[in-house]
Amino acid sequence: MGVDAGKVRKGRKYDQVIGGARDIFLREGFEGASVDDIARAAGVSKATLYNYFPDKRLLFMEVATGQCHAQAHAVLAQVDLARPPREVLPVAAKAYMRFALSPLGTAMFRVAVSEAARFPEVGEEFYRCGLGMVRTYLVDYLQGAAERGEVRIDDFEIAAEQFAMLCKAGLWTRRLFGLDRDVPDAEVDRVIDEAVETFMARFGV
Repeated sequence: MGVDAGKVRKGRKYDQVIGGARDIFLREGFEGASVDDIARAAGVSKATLYNYFPDKRLLFMEVATGQCHAQAHAVLAQVDLARPPREVLPVAAKAYMRFALSPLGTAMFRVAVSEAARFPEVGEEFYRCGLGMVRTYLVDYLQGAAERGEVRIDDFEIAAEQFAMLCKAGLWTRRLFGLDRDVPDAEVDRVIDEAVETFMARFGV
């Protein structure tokens, strides 16, 4: 369920509105997306759009959280969680980081941070469906890997946080500050491969 779900109406054109908004947000980001363009892409009137979503912030977070859930399911579909960490961690991390570094991923982070003071639920929802979801999946996976004797970890939550931060090293901050508008896949792969090596050097058996 998205942010401020009580203010979001569901109806026969809901998916149509979400689809059009997703296309525009992916292309223009949050600030660059106009309500006129979103309505046009969705094939609805502005009145209909506002009837479903009273403001652009609600619509953006509904799109963004939906993308987060879709991305999480896509990652899980790519990996066999019964496989060892050296196989699972790089695949899952690369899929997650490519979304986090995408125009929608960075726009979602910026909006959540800028609106968190006025609308705490935005920050809560962003964490829950983004970093929080990744953390939960990673903790569950590492616990299973520990039971199989593949890693030795005392505090799974700290280990999960550390791995996530290792995967962002040198990529996330530069992307947020606009220093890297496009991050090559080869660079993402290089950073994550090093993150896996560092993590396994600390926790591997």
